[in-house]
Order: sequence, then C-alpha cells, then structure tokens
Amino acid sequence: MMGLRLFTILGVSLGMTIVLELLFAFVAGKHDRKDLLLVCLVNVLTNPIIVLAYYMAVSYWPWNPALIKVPLEIMAVIVEAYYYKSYGRGFRQPLLFSTFANLFSFGIGEIYNVIGG
Repeated sequence: MMGLRLFTILGVSLGMTIVLELLFAFVAGKHDRKDLLLVCLVNVLTNPIIVLAYYMAVSYWPWNPALIKVPLEIMAVIVEAYYYKSYGRGFRQPLLFSTFANLFSFGIGEIYNVIGG
C-alpha cells in the first residue's frame, strides 16, 4: 500500500509543480515555447528525485523535516538554474528565476498540504 501512496504523492507533486512553475514562468514573461518546455523538463528531472529522497529520509531518520527539505530544495534550485543557464533562451538570471519559481511552487504546495491535500 505504501508503494501506491508514494506513487500518488510523486505524481501529484510533479503535476502540481509543473503547472505552478509554468504559471510562474509565464507571469515572469517567459513565453518562448522552448523555455516553457525546459521548465517542464527540469522539473521532471528534479522533482521526483527530491520528493522520493525526502520521503525516504523522513521515514528512516528522526530529524526535523525542515532539516531535510531545505537542503533538498537548495539542490533542486541549483540544478534547475544550471539547466536554465545552459539551455534556456530567456533566462538572464537563471539562479534568481529558479529560486523564485521553486519558492512559489513549494509555498503553494505547503499551503495545499496544510489545508488537507
């Protein structure tokens, strides 16, 4: 049963992250289709790994979850910024974009979890 639950969590997390970060990118003026596709691809690359690592860590280590989330999110921001810089067309400040896109999607995700998601 845990496998199905984790699979659902991974799917919902990835889907919400892609939608939210695409929305953020569009509002931030990223209208180039290739840049929007890149936003999707970097999240397909990073989100499942980060979410899986988080759930594995909290199930094996009795640490405060924030001590696990923060370093994982920082790693995601750095990896995504690298790809935005290397392959994006309209990312003049890829680290700043990645930071705020992740803060936006992470914050909305935390609100979703608090209200019963």
